[in-house]
Amino acid sequence: MGFDTSDDACVYKITDDVAAIHTVDFFTPIVDDPYQFGQIAAANALSDVYAMGGRPKLAMNVFCFPETLPKSAVQAILQGGYEKVQEADAIICGGHTIQDPVPKYGLSVTGFVHPDRILRNNTIQQGDVLILTKPLGTGVLTNADRGGLLSDAEHKAMVDCMAALNKYAADAVRSLDGVHACTDVTGFSLLGHSYEMCGESGLTVIIDSSRVPLLPGADNYASMGLVPAVAYQNMKHLKDKVALPKDLPSHVHDLLFDPQTSGGLLYSVASQEAGRIMEALQKACQTPAVIGHVEGPSSHPVMVI
Repeated sequence: MGFDTSDDACVYKITDDVAAIHTVDFFTPIVDDPYQFGQIAAANALSDVYAMGGRPKLAMNVFCFPETLPKSAVQAILQGGYEKVQEADAIICGGHTIQDPVPKYGLSVTGFVHPDRILRNNTIQQGDVLILTKPLGTGVLTNADRGGLLSDAEHKAMVDCMAALNKYAADAVRSLDGVHACTDVTGFSLLGHSYEMCGESGLTVIIDSSRVPLLPGADNYASMGLVPAVAYQNMKHLKDKVALPKDLPSHVHDLLFDPQTSGGLLYSVASQEAGRIMEALQKACQTPAVIGHVEGPSSHPVMVI
């Protein structure tokens, strides 16, 4: 698998029993605390391996920082990343640093999967149920956080969500039948990644906006207009691909296009197995939710109800 299907990582078959998953992701600080930034950046980079159905095993630091960044901050970022990789049962085995006026951190990750157990992002089937494993709202909330608007509880919920590994959701469903497709929800938004799942299939993803989980405070700050610029880019790109109801509240509309950092996994699963898969996910992560289903062809690849 390469870049032709906009999937989450590339996969290279080594033997009949082993395929290697390769991915890289890094970004500028999303929160002020350097340790939390390291955790979030690492969790985000590891996520693509879980989205492909694999287990991360090796990671290399990708780190840019200015000479003026205190050594304590450098150490805290690397410590946060190290601990998340350790939690993932993987190993940091080196990396590369360069001087840069703006700090950036992330990981290049290698994972492994059986070739028969690879999860693709575009193999949904008609009648499937859609399950999301994390709530939305990190883009709006980080905007509000930069303005000093978040309460302590809202800030903690946001950081905990972004720093949470998708390992536990992936482990919970790895051996279960009926998982047809998976992607992780990141900067392209819930609707953008939903479109990637169905874009070439001829099928239609139906998203029930009333069932999409939100982080505490996300709806309030979206109503205040604290919407990231990338959300508007997502809206422009998806304008002809997504059908939205006329009475959809504006804050819900904006959150469906909200770019996520270290978002949850979006699974497309067989309807007859959805109950068992949801039960397994509920034991593994805090807020999995059934948010929609897959139907036959329609006028738009993605429809919000």
